Amino acid sequence: MAADRLRDLLDLVLGSLDEPGAGVAALARRAHVSRDHLDRLLAAATGETPAALRRRLLLERAAWQLRTGAASATEVAAAAGYGSLAAFSRAFARAHGVAPSAFAASGRPFRLAARNGIHFHPPAGLLVPGPHAPAAPRDPTETLLRHHVDRLRGLLRAAATLPREALERPLRPGFVVLPFEGEEPTAALMARRLVTGLEVWVAAMAGEPAPDAPADDDLEGRFERAARAFARIVRAIRDRGAWADAFVDALCEPPEMFTYGGVVAHVLAVGAVRREMLASVLAELGADVPDLADPLAWEQARRR
Repeated sequence: MAADRLRDLLDLVLGSLDEPGAGVAALARRAHVSRDHLDRLLAAATGETPAALRRRLLLERAAWQLRTGAASATEVAAAAGYGSLAAFSRAFARAHGVAPSAFAASGRPFRLAARNGIHFHPPAGLLVPGPHAPAAPRDPTETLLRHHVDRLRGLLRAAATLPREALERPLRPGFVVLPFEGEEPTAALMARRLVTGLEVWVAAMAGEPAPDAPADDDLEGRFERAARAFARIVRAIRDRGAWADAFVDALCEPPEMFTYGGVVAHVLAVGAVRREMLASVLAELGADVPDLADPLAWEQARRR
């Protein structure tokens, strides 16, 4: 099943948690499929039928509510769709191994074991594993790296739609990212330093000679080559757990020692400041700049 379709079905289940008596037949009608087909779809994708998934999520939510004191046991039982406190207590004890009255002090997790990794996420959402979880969860470094590269790629393409005289117009006088580099008042200079800085750090981490300073007419091509090399280096560092390893950067005058983790953090953090200032200048100059500065917005746009 496509990830978007699965997410739509899970949203249906989530939306039904506060509907007393909501059954699989109602969910199937909303999904525009038969009840049997909905059972097969969710069971194949999650290993649970819609009814079993919904019941487990309600019991997880109930446990969280009891743990936080958000509601009394009677209120929790009603919200979970049970006709009586006794029926709820029996179901809760079977699932969680302890009576509702003892759960808050038990120290037990509110989430129940589930091979599919889908759980209630307080206060009213779902925790849905990504395509690589739980066996191989994505390192946040990967998201930061891919977002930075993709965002900068989009900005360079936007800059390429503007005339040279616009890019050289000083719109941010006094703007300084790194004191030793001085001001960068124009979009052209911001873009150039983003690409050149990436090229320099790739050479330093790879132990290669300092790159030449070619003309800006191939800025996008230079960026793509440097971005591919930087991504390979960062992933290799991550895979061997070498963040704290240090190297001597002979390109500095005089040579200096840096850790790999420090360099990667520097490139992404300084790059984000310069990158988003570039975005604001390009937008002011009339370029079409997508609102994807936030990695969350970027992830959501990729899923659509």
